Amino acid sequence: MASFVTEVLASSGKLEKEDLSSKISKMSRKVEDTKEEVCDMINKRYAEFLPSLQGSEKLMSQIGEVSREMDILKNCIETEVQQNIHVAVADYTKLKQQLEKNAIIIKMLGHLQEFHNAMTEFAMALPDNKYVDAAKHLELARASVNSLKEWKTSQLPLLSALNSELTVQRENLIYHLGDRWKGLVIWRLPSTKEPAGVQSFLKVELNLAHSGSKDGEQKPSALMCCVLQALAIQGDLQYKIKLFSQVLLKFILRPLVMYPSLSVTVTEQQDEGIILALHCLEESQEDRCTPSQVYIKLLLVLKTLQTHLLDVPISGKKMSTILGELIWEDLSQCIIHECLLYSIPTNSSQLEKYNTVIKETEEFEKSLKEMEFLQSDSTDLLKYARDVNCHFITKKCKDVIVAARKLMTSKMHNTVKITPDYKLHLPKLDSPASEGKVKHENTKEEVMMENTKQLSAWSLCLPACRISESVQQLMDLALSTLSEAVGSSTYCALQLFFTVRNIFQLFYDVVPTYHKENLLKFPHLAAIQHNNCMYLAHHLLTLGHHFKAHLPQPQNEGIATFIDMVPGFRKLGARCFLAQMNIQRAELLERLSTAHNFGNLDDEDHYIAASKAVRQVIHQLKQLGTVWQDVLPVSIYCKAMGNLLNTAITEIIAKIMALEDISSEDGDHLHTLCQTIIEEGPLVFTPLTEDNKKYQEEAPLYMKKWSIFKELVIVLRANLQEIVDRWADGKGPLAFEFSSLEMKNLIRALFQNTERRAVALTKIK
Repeated sequence: MASFVTEVLASSGKLEKEDLSSKISKMSRKVEDTKEEVCDMINKRYAEFLPSLQGSEKLMSQIGEVSREMDILKNCIETEVQQNIHVAVADYTKLKQQLEKNAIIIKMLGHLQEFHNAMTEFAMALPDNKYVDAAKHLELARASVNSLKEWKTSQLPLLSALNSELTVQRENLIYHLGDRWKGLVIWRLPSTKEPAGVQSFLKVELNLAHSGSKDGEQKPSALMCCVLQALAIQGDLQYKIKLFSQVLLKFILRPLVMYPSLSVTVTEQQDEGIILALHCLEESQEDRCTPSQVYIKLLLVLKTLQTHLLDVPISGKKMSTILGELIWEDLSQCIIHECLLYSIPTNSSQLEKYNTVIKETEEFEKSLKEMEFLQSDSTDLLKYARDVNCHFITKKCKDVIVAARKLMTSKMHNTVKITPDYKLHLPKLDSPASEGKVKHENTKEEVMMENTKQLSAWSLCLPACRISESVQQLMDLALSTLSEAVGSSTYCALQLFFTVRNIFQLFYDVVPTYHKENLLKFPHLAAIQHNNCMYLAHHLLTLGHHFKAHLPQPQNEGIATFIDMVPGFRKLGARCFLAQMNIQRAELLERLSTAHNFGNLDDEDHYIAASKAVRQVIHQLKQLGTVWQDVLPVSIYCKAMGNLLNTAITEIIAKIMALEDISSEDGDHLHTLCQTIIEEGPLVFTPLTEDNKKYQEEAPLYMKKWSIFKELVIVLRANLQEIVDRWADGKGPLAFEFSSLEMKNLIRALFQNTERRAVALTKIK
């Protein structure tokens, strides 16, 4: 049914969309016509009952023909048309990929053009000293190279060449900027071989060349701004400023804080720019700068730098802020430890004056904030200045402990005389209000009654003795510290009070250890240490009571006391002196051990050895007497000497009583030796003043064996009858000192076995 042309086109696969549409339209019209005819036939066939077999056959053939044409058209669409659609989609896809590839190449060529243009502009800006423009163009070139790296299709050799060129030009720019920086900021520093000190810092200079602008306005030059901004763009500014800040801190700022004789001068020279130089003032008598001096000098340096170097905006903040972030922590710590620490008062009466320092510190920080050197509102420097009360008490307590330790480790043999009327120089303190009212209400009669009940003037008084001068100074230090606590805040008073307790505890721990060898080696020092401990214990009894009522709560309610330390000091003094006494006893016994037990004295060598031993004992006691008499209290001195002498005579008595045979010649020699002790022994009790003669007379009270020794000496020269008479049937003086067995053994040793001895022995019972 279709035309020949149409069939040819359809068979060749090039049937156009319009042919298909017309074909489908025609087919649709034929379907409609056929439908109408079928409906009409069916109507006639079944409704009108007019059968028409011929018409029906014709119509059936027509329907079959239409169906065949529809099948042909359907096959055409499913085969030829759909195949052509797939081919068209593939072609479109290839075209799209080609287009995208072309777009990528165009972008890469654009980046290459940008790189070339940026490098060209860079090459033109650098010789003209347009460093900011050069740096910006270099960054654009870098951005172009980075963009090229993102495309995988980029050629590696090309990228390598671009990177190499970029690196070379950046180094070229950094070199130019570094060279310009060295020409604008010129340091003159001392040699590293020179010893650190004031003289070496006098050679320090900082020259800010070309610091003024052409119009005379005080601000950084255009070249300076250009160099700094270009360094910032290239990321090298932080390194340069860090090095600059380190040198500035080490050679200018820190020396100005540490040395009061150093100052700074600012000189403006037309050709050389601004010169900051350190110079020496007249020799300062002070060891440390005052905070006011430090702040003035530092502000002069920083304001000069702000005007001629730091007033340049970099990435939203000024150079002064960058420098402040780098050095403020170190600078503030230097000011605190080298200046503020030493400006803290040592006396509470000076604390109010310190408010001036606090205000100066506030003004100093305010000036730094105006220069944008500081950003924060609260800094360690201002906090330290405002916490003066805490620092004052800490410094005070530390200084007190240091001074106390220095006294404790000083030489002990420098002594002062303490007499019974000695009194501490206690500060005059106002009586508490409650006590004052009670005193005003007392009547004259009550006052008289109190006077009649008062203790003796010598009650609670120290006996005459000598103590170390350092211990007296230590007590004065404790008194002044407690006086400082009076009227102070609760915190300060508490710290000062416990510092005084720490002083005495430190004495208890340090002195016996530090002077240990000398205390054992020198009897003189052992006696002084004994007196020192007793002196401290004596005053610790009442020290807290004197100050307690004048201290703030809770110290005035009973905790301000030192009484608990008294037993420890007494034991410390006694232990030290007893250790020396044991050493002296051992020496006495060692000397007596060379006397051959006082036997066979008819042998000249034995007698000489015994006599020498006795003389050495007497000499040792006399030497101790010379050392101790003016140091120890008289009662302690007499007890000590009596104890040592008693040790010697006890040993002699024991050795004589142990002899089994004493010849008459031996008895005479023994009598002579013992008589020497009786005559010279009591001389060690000789007092220095006439008022103390009673101690010499009462010497036997300090020697338990003295009366026994004297009776033994009598027996050595007595005959049997005299011995029996002194025994007096157990009622005589001999019977009080010796037992009957001891007396019989002594008689057997002295006398030969005769009837008279036997009779005498029977009477000893």
